[in-house]
Amino acid sequence: MNLQSIERVEGLTKEEFVEKYVKTKTPVILKDFVKGPALDLWNYDYFKEVAGDLIVPVHGSENAHPDMVKSAPMARMKFSEYLDLIQREPTESRLFLFNLLIEKPELRKQLQFNKVTDNILTWLPLMFFGGGGSSTRNHYDIDMSHVFLTQFHGQKRVTLFPNEASPFLYKLPYNFHGIGDMKNLDFEKYPALKYANGWDCTISFGETIFMPAGYWHYIQYVTGGYSVSVRALSSAMDRVHGFSNLVITRNFDNAMRKLLKDKWYKYKVKTAFDRAEKAIQKAEGR
Repeated sequence: MNLQSIERVEGLTKEEFVEKYVKTKTPVILKDFVKGPALDLWNYDYFKEVAGDLIVPVHGSENAHPDMVKSAPMARMKFSEYLDLIQREPTESRLFLFNLLIEKPELRKQLQFNKVTDNILTWLPLMFFGGGGSSTRNHYDIDMSHVFLTQFHGQKRVTLFPNEASPFLYKLPYNFHGIGDMKNLDFEKYPALKYANGWDCTISFGETIFMPAGYWHYIQYVTGGYSVSVRALSSAMDRVHGFSNLVITRNFDNAMRKLLKDKWYKYKVKTAFDRAEKAIQKAEGR
């Protein structure tokens, strides 16, 4: 596996950012994408004060359910108790379907963005919380939008791959995640991972990583913390692809899962390994 570092930049004009990174679909870390009161106000104590009594769904390791599009929550607890947990100790517990900025819309007014490209959906920010050592499954986003992920507390390690690396990552057909284990790399079990070329970085407070449309991303919480993401509409072709993923591919997979149950998953795993072996042969010129 060949992973290169990601450039850190600031002070770009819209034209510079679009030409150098959007049009070429090149990842980059922006040091000045986010601004506003959130940078000074947001911390664990502040969140406990404004939203501590909310009940949140807590998710565990996604790698424990490789056959599922997303795992069900393993517990529910007060938001304040969850924040105490990730402050106190490493844990794989994550908040995935809870969005503080929807529950407490007044917080969105504290968050502002530099408009480095058109069509940024700043009205739809998402928040992610996780404990040190937790991770998200290696995947790419079904809607094929560009993503800007900003770290507000702690550190995250982000590993990116272009979409054409999908066979090397053991992508399941009709899904948008792979079964190649990125947390515990085992090149004997998943030999194609050795041939995947991508990018790797660790982002800290105030840094934003730009993930181009269709890019795979595997995210590890180096420490407990939280981040905010916003999306930006990509090219017309990507939007059509995303619409097809949402309306056709996902529904077809759901139907086949209900119809064939475990046989469907076994078929997808076999197909992922077959495609990975063909990709290895091509890479080695065989």
